[in-house]
Amino acid sequence: MAPLKLSNHNLAQIATAGASQVKVPNYARGGAVKEGIVHIGVGGFHRAHLAVYVDQLMQNHGVTDYAICGVGLQPFDVAMRDALDSQDGLYTVIERSAKGSFANVIGSINSYLFAPDDREAVIAKMAHPDTHIVSLTITESGYFYNENTHELQSEHPDIQHDLDPANENNPHTTFGFLYAALARRKQQGLKAFTVMSCDNMQKNGAITRHMLQSFARLRDPEFADWIAKEAHFPNAMVDRITPQTAPNDKVTLAQDFGIEDSWPVVTEPFMQWVIEDHFSDGRPPFEKVGVQVVTNVHDVEQFEKHKLRLLNGSHSAIGYPGQLAGFKYVHEVMEHPVFSKFVWQMMQEEAKPNLPEIPGVNIDEYCKTLVERFANPTIMDQLPRVCLNASGKVPQFIMPSIAEAIWVTGPFRRLCFVAAAWFHYIKGVDDNGNTFHVEDPMVDELKAKAHAGGTNPAELLSIKNLFGDDLRGDKRFIQEMTIAMEDIARDGILKTLPKYVD
Repeated sequence: MAPLKLSNHNLAQIATAGASQVKVPNYARGGAVKEGIVHIGVGGFHRAHLAVYVDQLMQNHGVTDYAICGVGLQPFDVAMRDALDSQDGLYTVIERSAKGSFANVIGSINSYLFAPDDREAVIAKMAHPDTHIVSLTITESGYFYNENTHELQSEHPDIQHDLDPANENNPHTTFGFLYAALARRKQQGLKAFTVMSCDNMQKNGAITRHMLQSFARLRDPEFADWIAKEAHFPNAMVDRITPQTAPNDKVTLAQDFGIEDSWPVVTEPFMQWVIEDHFSDGRPPFEKVGVQVVTNVHDVEQFEKHKLRLLNGSHSAIGYPGQLAGFKYVHEVMEHPVFSKFVWQMMQEEAKPNLPEIPGVNIDEYCKTLVERFANPTIMDQLPRVCLNASGKVPQFIMPSIAEAIWVTGPFRRLCFVAAAWFHYIKGVDDNGNTFHVEDPMVDELKAKAHAGGTNPAELLSIKNLFGDDLRGDKRFIQEMTIAMEDIARDGILKTLPKYVD
């Protein structure tokens, strides 16, 4: 039987037609529900995370006033618009693990607006009384956040465009849209919506608040004060491994489940979301579907520290040395016995000792879960995805553990090996002489420093917005980095790695 095109009309058949059973929405959609969430940046992660939680609320708990209106601000978002519009906003989430593959059709995205087509429609949607939350997955670059000064990149041409009062109804940036919509709500006497960042950034809510208030202060200081008082920006920690959709994913979905989907999402069974209970205009009962709703930002930061140091830090330990060694996928690296032992020992002996205890959380069990997730061969998580934009990752994922180890004179040799591997990775040549693309907003500066420094870490460590004086001035750290860089340059990753495994 030919696969069925994903659509409202075909849902009943899709549920029973495939070789394996498919879960489909059994709840009302379209005009029968209210769109309480407007989400900017509908990519793979959003569709595997927030949209799934909302789908479960609609499916299992009868929630009808928090369906999602997706928004695309960038020209490339036209592809997502076309994909979702062609199948009534429906798409498939394929969960893969050693236990098998499971497909769920998700219906929580009720509509989609492509801003370049009609910017006014997006502003009006955010300003609508039914909208209670505007959520974001816009990646680090979408926040116009200067990592060095921690301030808004107000000189950026797109920000300058949106700061011009003449362009208030023709914004280009997320902050331009948020400002215009909140201004309209204030005029209408409505509550401010909650701005909910779902991006994988430390203090994502606090950064969003500071950037929007900084933007507003440059436009209208009095209105900036209203935003500071009325709008809430919960901090959150998000987690679900979601690789890019590959062409073969569509093929296997059609073969195994009888679904023709122009843009399915492939992900793992695990997902986690810890969010601060800080909303300005109500929220869905997220805790009913497993979201960990906590009382304050400190609680979020405790969970976040575990994730950044253990999951993301281990991803760095897999990604940069793994790609230099010639591997392509995360699970391939974990299949290598020395690599898997290295990752485990780094977590246990160097990252874990400086982490806070969280009531009800067993760190050792968390580490075991991470190893299982990394080793999942069905996800096919590509190392370049893990490695991209490292200048925004390694200083968050690896260097804080090193800095704390310096403070308490703890072990950090394995962490230094990971940092040294990244310093070599920057050059874009693996141990076999094959070149690869380094995707990073600082790539030109990083490459210049890497080539100038050779096996001396001092050049790269001189980049002050990435590395602090506590690192540059520590003799033990510099010695370990130099040894690791010299060994990797001379012998390559696979011959050097055993020196870091007990």
